[in-house]
Amino acid sequence: MLHKKVIKCLAIILLSILVNACVSSNSSKSSLSNKEEAKLYLRMGVRYLEMDMLKIAKENLETAESIDPNSATIHNSLGALYERLKMFSDARQQYQKAVALDADDAAAKNNYGRFLCERGNYEEGMELLNEALALPLNNRKWFTYTNIGRCELRNGKKGLAEANFRKALQANKYFSPALFEMQKISYLSKKYMSARAFLERYLSVATHNASTLWYAVQTERALGNKKLAESYMEKLNALFPTSKEAQQLKIKVK
Repeated sequence: MLHKKVIKCLAIILLSILVNACVSSNSSKSSLSNKEEAKLYLRMGVRYLEMDMLKIAKENLETAESIDPNSATIHNSLGALYERLKMFSDARQQYQKAVALDADDAAAKNNYGRFLCERGNYEEGMELLNEALALPLNNRKWFTYTNIGRCELRNGKKGLAEANFRKALQANKYFSPALFEMQKISYLSKKYMSARAFLERYLSVATHNASTLWYAVQTERALGNKKLAESYMEKLNALFPTSKEAQQLKIKVK
C-alpha cells in the first residue's frame, strides 16, 4: 500500500514538472519578436546544414522563411540548402530573392554568382562576383576571389584564374580551397614542383580529398617518383574507393 502511495506521489510531482516546463517554454517563445524567432530557426537550420542533416535543416529554414520572408540571409541559406538537395530551380529563386532584398549582402551575391558560373552563365555570374568583391562590408574577400578564379578557369581563362587564386591567398594564406586550386592549376601548367608545394601547404590546414590525391598521383608520376605516386594511389583507393578519381586511375592502370 505504501509503495503505491509513493508511486502516485512521484507521478503527481513529474506531471507538475512537465506542465511547468511547457508553460515556461511557451512563455519564453512568446516573448520573442518575429525577427528573433526567425533568427533562431535560421541558426538551427544553418547548423543542421553544416552537419549534413538536410531534412531537419530544411524544416528549420523553411519555418524561418515563413516567419520572416523579407530576410536576405534566410533566402541565401535556403539557396545553399536547395543546391545541396539538387533542387536547382528552387535554389536559383532563393538566391535571386536574397540579392533583390539586400543589394549589400556580399554572401548572397557571392553564392549566386558562383551558382551561375557553375551553370555556364559566366557573364552574369562574374558581374555578381565583382559586385560582391566591391562591397565595403565584404570582410571575406578570399571567398570571392576564389569563386572568381574558378569561374575564369571554367571559362578557359587560366591566367586570370591563377591571378585571382593568388589574390585569395594574399587575403588569407590558409584558405584551403584556394590552395587546392593552385595545386591543380600548377599541375595543369606543368609546374610540378609548385603543385607539390601547394599540396603541402594545403595539408597543413586541411585533409586529403579524392581530387587532391588524384593530382598528387599525377604530379609525382610527372616528377618520376613512382613510389610516392603509388603511395598516393593506395591512399586514394583506401579512402575514396568509389570516387570518379579512383575509377579513372583504375582504368589507366588497366
